[in-house]
Amino acid sequence: MTSPRRATAQAHPNIALIKYWGNRDDYWRLPANDSLSFNLAGLWTRTTVVFDPAAEADRLILHGQEVRGSALQRVQRVLDAVRARAGLAWRAQVTSENNFPMAAGIASSASAFAALAVAAAAAAGLALDEAGLSRLARLGSGSAARSVPGGYVVWRAGAHDADSFAYTFLPAAHWALADCIAVVSTQAKAVGSTHGHALAHTSPLQAARVADTPRRLALAQDALLRRDFEQLAWVVELDTHLMHAVMQTSQPPLLYWQAASLTVMHAVRAWRAQGRAVAYTLDAGPNVHVLCPEDEAQAVARDLAALPGVREVRIATVGGPARRLD
Repeated sequence: MTSPRRATAQAHPNIALIKYWGNRDDYWRLPANDSLSFNLAGLWTRTTVVFDPAAEADRLILHGQEVRGSALQRVQRVLDAVRARAGLAWRAQVTSENNFPMAAGIASSASAFAALAVAAAAAAGLALDEAGLSRLARLGSGSAARSVPGGYVVWRAGAHDADSFAYTFLPAAHWALADCIAVVSTQAKAVGSTHGHALAHTSPLQAARVADTPRRLALAQDALLRRDFEQLAWVVELDTHLMHAVMQTSQPPLLYWQAASLTVMHAVRAWRAQGRAVAYTLDAGPNVHVLCPEDEAQAVARDLAALPGVREVRIATVGGPARRLD
C-alpha cells in the first residue's frame, strides 16, 4: 500500500511598510500596487500537510479544531494548484497552529499560506524555487507572497500570475529594526482582508493612493538602504494613513481602529517629537506596529505596555524566510 506523503513548514507573518490594499485581479490575487515589508521573527505559523491515498476529502485543522467553509476553500485553492502541478489526486489533511492571535491585524493569513505553500509543495515532491513558492502562497493570501522570502521584501505587482511574486530586497542583517506590536485586541475582525480588498475600488481615494505608490516605495527603499529612520518613519506613517483612508471611505466603510489604537498613535508621535526613533503602522486591524531600532525595543515595549488599552506588547525583529522543518 502506498504510504501518505508528509511535510511540515514554518513561516513568519510580515509587517508591510508600503501597503498592499486592493487587487487588479481577485481570482489570481494580483495586487493593485507593489509593496514592501519585513518578516516578524519570533511569530510563526507551523503547518503540516499529509497527502493520503486513503483520504476521502481535504481536512483543515486549526489549533486542534476542524474548520470548514471559506477557510477550507482557500486552503484547497493552494492544494489544488499543487496537485495539478504534481499530477497527484490524493486528498490532504492540513494541520496548522500560530503562536500569535489570528485575524487581528498581525498578518496571520500571510504566515499561514506561506507555510502551507512550502509544506504542500514538499509533501507533493515539487521542487519549487522561492519565486514559485511565493506565487503559490499568493493564491491563498496576497500578503503571503511576502512571507516566503526573508529579510526586507518587495512584492512586485506584476502583469499576470507568472511575474507577481516577492523577493528579498535587503537581507535581515542590513538594518536591525524591531516591531513592537501593541496588541489592543485579540478578537477576529468583523470584516476580513479578502472582503476588504474587494471593496477598495469603491473608495474615491484608491486611485490616488495607487498612483502615488511608486514614489512612496522608492522613498522607503532609499530610507532602508541609507538606514534613515526619520525618512522611513515619515513615509511609513503616510502610507498607513493612505490605506486606512481608503478603508474608511469604501462602501461600506471599514473602521478597524479602536480608541486604544489612537492612543498608541498619539503616544508614538509625541515620543518622536521628543527625539525617539519610533514610528507606527497598522495593517487591517486595530493592533499597532511600532517600529524602532532593535536596541531600543525593550524600552519602547515597556512604555507601550503602560498605555491604557494595551493588553500586551510583542517584540519581533527582522525575520528569515519560510522553511521546511522536517
